[in-house]
Amino acid sequence: DWSSDVCSSDLAAIINLDRRPIDPAGHVASAQAASRRFCQPGGARHVLLLRDADASPMRDLETSAIEELEGRFWLVGRLRLDGRDDLAARLDSATVDVAVSEAGLVLRAYAKWGDSFLDHVFGDYAFVLWDAARDTLIAARDQLGVRSLFHARTGSTWIGGDSLEWVLAQPGVDRDFDDTWIADHLTVGASLDFDRTAWRAVQRLAPAHLLSISPAPSMAVAARRYWRLELGEPLYLRDRGLYAEIFRERVRQAVADRLPRQGRIGVSMGGGLDSTMLAAMAVETSGGRGQVVAACYHFEHVIADDELGFARLAAGHLGIELDELAFDDTMYDPDWRSVPASTPEPWPGALRARHDRAVGERFVGRAGVWLQGEGPDNALKFERAPYLSWLRRQRRWGRLAEALWLYARAKGFRHWDRTFRRYTGRGPPDADDPGLPPWIEPGLATRLHLAERLASMNGEFSHPWHPAAMASFDSTLWQRMFADIEIEESLAPVVWRHPFLDLRVLNFMLSLPPVPWAYRKLVMREAMRSRLPAAILTRDKSPLSADPMPIVMRGRALPPLQSAETLARWIDLPRLRAEGTGTDWLENLLRAHTLDHWLATFTV
Repeated sequence: DWSSDVCSSDLAAIINLDRRPIDPAGHVASAQAASRRFCQPGGARHVLLLRDADASPMRDLETSAIEELEGRFWLVGRLRLDGRDDLAARLDSATVDVAVSEAGLVLRAYAKWGDSFLDHVFGDYAFVLWDAARDTLIAARDQLGVRSLFHARTGSTWIGGDSLEWVLAQPGVDRDFDDTWIADHLTVGASLDFDRTAWRAVQRLAPAHLLSISPAPSMAVAARRYWRLELGEPLYLRDRGLYAEIFRERVRQAVADRLPRQGRIGVSMGGGLDSTMLAAMAVETSGGRGQVVAACYHFEHVIADDELGFARLAAGHLGIELDELAFDDTMYDPDWRSVPASTPEPWPGALRARHDRAVGERFVGRAGVWLQGEGPDNALKFERAPYLSWLRRQRRWGRLAEALWLYARAKGFRHWDRTFRRYTGRGPPDADDPGLPPWIEPGLATRLHLAERLASMNGEFSHPWHPAAMASFDSTLWQRMFADIEIEESLAPVVWRHPFLDLRVLNFMLSLPPVPWAYRKLVMREAMRSRLPAAILTRDKSPLSADPMPIVMRGRALPPLQSAETLARWIDLPRLRAEGTGTDWLENLLRAHTLDHWLATFTV
């Protein structure tokens, strides 16, 4: 049964566990009826799959139609697969050809491998699959959580989709706030639990998790983790030149899998190694320099910033167009309160939402798909002491001696001088985390053990030789980043992709012996030798010279609070009002004010 109706999400599903028939009109809004499609698969009146019929073409076919296989399986989802050809080769070649969609490949994987099908499926995805033979609905989210999936249960009805706002708007879903999520937002800017949302009744499906939902008689909703990031022995290669060669080839594959099917590819490019490597690989894989455009955010006057000079150097070397975007006057929009909140959770980006929309539309005019360089700073974290200690505990004296020699050679005199200055107290001090904001409501802080939650962010790391790197990929801060990117994608029809988070690339980076390959990202410098300018290959990691926001906010007064009565549930308002801009608490203070704006203007 196919028909048109409305759902304000790319994918959604509803199942009545008690097998009551679903009336689609009771679960969709009427304002956008012409733009949606729904299906009750195989005559299962208690199941409803929905998708956006008018998804932007810039989504590059990530948003699937509701697809069916053999009259047994149906799938709706947003999918972009890595290693598509490898997956197709492992499936029955008689049923797979180049015309098969991403959703079609996932359906065939499920038909062949059953419950273990996600052991073979990699990429960015969120989807819902109906198995008519097993009378089971399956919802899944990709390994790192690039794409979101939300779900709620109200009575005997399970509701899921990639839009939190749509799930929240369904009949019977409670709209009380989740105090723990709000408290985490105010203190660290992200939930410390993968499955929470700002709304108590709606959960996020955690990354690398799968939900199985079965109607009566079992009426079961069961979640399981189908994948973990694991790291065993370091990768030791006899030929040292192979490290750079393999790394370059894996990044090339990852970029190739993320190219749009038509049109140009964009790269968010500063002057560092990560983004310039992506730009170089995009030129090699896309068919020419004219197919690649880059954009560089930089500061002109708020703080000292040399990113643009190095970005121009890289763009000139690669022969690609560079769009230059000054960030100074767009970090804070003085009229941000005049823009109603449109996100289903508080978003600090509300301070610059107008600018982000304009930039997104500018990006779309140059390319529909853009690459971002997150990943190497975490995966190539230089953990010298844990690695050398591990070699010593393992009594691998030959490897230990080799590592010390390679480290000494890679470091060179200039960097040994910096080490000496650091250990003699003449280097720059590390910044301290300010801790729990003093204006958090005391009863809330006590009831939720917020100080302990905050301390748990820096707990013990268990991996024997790469502890901090491994722990960093188990952080909910990635989920916050992906959620922010999805908001940016909603402001303008642009798609962001992350080649360094391709599991083929990520696993390789993590498996490298940190000494010497993670030292100043040596493997990346070796991989890009002769492909990027020498000035970039020898450049040190360059963090911002100062925090720009206190400078931007200097002399600015934040608007009066609009939702004081509700805010008092989480915030000691007199203490909050006593805080000014330019303090250690500025970032948290701005979160409190964007929370206030969200409470005053967001409507479901």
